[in-house]
Amino acid sequence: MLSERIITTALRILNKHYLHQEPIGLESVPGPQPSHGYVLYAHVPFCERLCLYCSFNRYLFQEDRAREYFKRLRREMQMVAELGYDFPSLYIGGGTPTILLDELAETIDLARSLFSIEEVSSETSPNHLGPELVSVLKDRVQRLSVGIQSFDDRILRQVDRYDKYGSGEEIFEHIGSVAGKFHSLNVDLIFNFPSQTEEMLRRDIELLKASGANQTTFYPLMASPRTRAELARQVGNIDFAREARYYRIITDSLTPEFQPTSAWTYSRDTDAMIDEYIVDYGEYVGIGSGALSFLDGRIYGNTFSLRDYIARIDAGHMSVAKAGKPYSNTAMRRYRFVTDLFGLRLDKERFQRDLGAPVERGLWAELAFMRAAGGIAGDDGRYITLTEKGRYLLMVMMRETLASSNDLRDHARDELPPDERMLLIEGEQCEEVPGNAHRAAM
Repeated sequence: MLSERIITTALRILNKHYLHQEPIGLESVPGPQPSHGYVLYAHVPFCERLCLYCSFNRYLFQEDRAREYFKRLRREMQMVAELGYDFPSLYIGGGTPTILLDELAETIDLARSLFSIEEVSSETSPNHLGPELVSVLKDRVQRLSVGIQSFDDRILRQVDRYDKYGSGEEIFEHIGSVAGKFHSLNVDLIFNFPSQTEEMLRRDIELLKASGANQTTFYPLMASPRTRAELARQVGNIDFAREARYYRIITDSLTPEFQPTSAWTYSRDTDAMIDEYIVDYGEYVGIGSGALSFLDGRIYGNTFSLRDYIARIDAGHMSVAKAGKPYSNTAMRRYRFVTDLFGLRLDKERFQRDLGAPVERGLWAELAFMRAAGGIAGDDGRYITLTEKGRYLLMVMMRETLASSNDLRDHARDELPPDERMLLIEGEQCEEVPGNAHRAAM
């Protein structure tokens, strides 16, 4: 598809500039601005096993190391409160946030005591689903997101998840065991694996519909420039030419039971919490090792080093270590254009109020491209909405932005000292990382 290729090429060029970060000497992120709305993101970088295609900051789990980390994560959360921030929403990602349920519960409880939290989203893994998780989280978490990637055993073996998390049948049963226990139970699936046939994709969709989940997010297979070669070696080259066809199969097969609530999320319920917090909140504060913040048109990146993270928090500083250049007016308009339309509609009045120009003037070329590509469904003077093709093109934009973000994470991981890089290798039993007189990566 020509429009997909144009967007992919343009975003790969633009994101190198927009997402670039350099070291910065700050003790905290900036404080809040009046009338701005923010969401809080907390990162838990521990997994029992590591996945090839994941570029998020993650380390092999060790209990002592993780408990020491959670203590500092809560301290950093208190620092954010001391800056004057308040949040209606908390998103906890990873890694695997449910790796220690008692620590996660204490962290959520602290957030609710510090901020005006109305909703909490947490990611988890299929092997963590069960009565204990429900008991601890059912009154603390409104949206539980389970990353399964596929129900197909051949794909699960290919991406090294079968032995980690069980067969597709076992995963299906795990999901059913927690269905109906949370306001939103989201199942993450990946499509366009090189070995995935249309029949395999349709079977994934039918099992998802029968699982009891009331929301699903279908991510396209994506890889950062750094991991594309290794991903191709393990699962094959990504075929972008068929991506749009598979996207159409997903939409056609899910509706009308599931309706799109973002460019890649579909919900049974009209009041379901959507997958991407950036749709509702243009700015966010990230705490934890490897988290990002986006504040007043600037990206801030936290240290990837566990040792450095502990040292910064114990010194009374937040963990911000890098920052990008402030976004220009055009860059901010493009950011809002993508995030609003990713959530399926752009509010023209809000766009002009916040960004100082009507979208028709501020981004005339981008809007003209979307119209020419057949991506705009309607414009009633207040809202611009998308066709199915428009939703696909917004998914492409998000795919490329996340792939570029993953490239930054890969480079940050490369900068870790050798002893901490050893914590990323399957099977290594690293009891200690020297520094700051703390055990287990402290």
